[in-house]
Amino acid sequence: MSTGTERVYVARLAGTTVFDPIGDPVGRVRDVVLLLRRTGVTTAVGLVVEVPGRRRVFMPLTRVTSIAPGQVICTGVVNLRRFQARASETLAIGELFDRSVKLKADNSTAYIEDIAIEQTQGRLWQVTKLYVRSGERRRGVLGFSRRGASTVVDVDAVSGLASRDKLQGAALVIQSFADYKPADLAAALMEMSPARTAEIAAALDDERLADVLEEMPEHDQISLMGTLDPERAADVLEAMERDDAADLLGDLPEKDAAALLALMEPEDAKQVRQLLGYEDDSAGGLMTTEPVIVGPETTVATCLALVRRDALPPALASMVFVVRPPLETPTGRYIGLVHIQKLLREAPHDSVGNYVDPSVSTLAPGDSLAEVSRRMAAYDILALPVVDEDNRLLGAISIDDVLDHLLPRDWREHDASDPRAPGRPVQGGTHG
Repeated sequence: MSTGTERVYVARLAGTTVFDPIGDPVGRVRDVVLLLRRTGVTTAVGLVVEVPGRRRVFMPLTRVTSIAPGQVICTGVVNLRRFQARASETLAIGELFDRSVKLKADNSTAYIEDIAIEQTQGRLWQVTKLYVRSGERRRGVLGFSRRGASTVVDVDAVSGLASRDKLQGAALVIQSFADYKPADLAAALMEMSPARTAEIAAALDDERLADVLEEMPEHDQISLMGTLDPERAADVLEAMERDDAADLLGDLPEKDAAALLALMEPEDAKQVRQLLGYEDDSAGGLMTTEPVIVGPETTVATCLALVRRDALPPALASMVFVVRPPLETPTGRYIGLVHIQKLLREAPHDSVGNYVDPSVSTLAPGDSLAEVSRRMAAYDILALPVVDEDNRLLGAISIDDVLDHLLPRDWREHDASDPRAPGRPVQGGTHG
């Protein structure tokens, strides 16, 4: 294999496009899989490649024919099963960046910022160099930061590479994941060891961690929440969508859920308790209490501005719900919904109440999942209102909420080609 360069640094390799032999793009490199050994040579066995659909798969380095600036060339068939690291494997970026090591020359501490791999004559890829920074680790905004001189050292010139830090920083990892969508970051965290996942979660801000938790399977949500102190866990719950927070609390032991609710802000806790009072598969259990709600005199321009919020799910951004005051759920009398597509064709100064769609009926909180699904299909609509017996808006159900309940609860862990067998084959040896 031609490497194009004699030495390949992992941080520079990340994000590089992978091409097949005829030049078609396969995906992008996201990490490098290593086999760490306390004695002997540390080897690289494969790449974690993100293919279309945001699926992260394993590509053995034996299938890589060339690594050059800006491109990786592979050969053979790519196994599209979702990557899941084995106990013997370590992710270079996800788990080694920011790890502390001891420089044997003076027994000082340094922190790994990059790793170099080189191919031997026997086609084996070895870790040969480390780019490290010396100095004291300091608490920073993104977990930990360091100050000190940086240098490249031989891997044999350090000790502790295979030993986990009791408290490892996460700044470099979080920076490398900065452009990841929440679902992609959730998938990346689930590939790491539980301890490393907890370290990164501790360094994420509440809103980012809340978004990530919403994309995780139930058991991973519970496991990660268990690593947070109660006050931080309550803050993260407040940052989550109300229906997702209710679902998560509903999976916890009743005593733990009550303790977290007591730590949340009263108004947030009130809304979540309201949702917990409904059956999981009912309209009340499916709905969110925070759709876009406006009064009938609100202008078209204001409505369009409200749905531009980044945090608003696309399905809920497709319409606004018009009510009499108060505008917080449960609202005043529900008037109807207005499609954003309709408002795009109207004058900005017009009142939204002029464009209510009278054809869409409401749901009751006790309606079943089957009824909700049937109604959505009948109206070919992305969200539906839920009202109480006094015609007050309680919330709205989006197509995302319905799909999450129609699919198996652990669907995020399954491959599309074989939903019964998540992960990769584990028969013997390294990946093939």
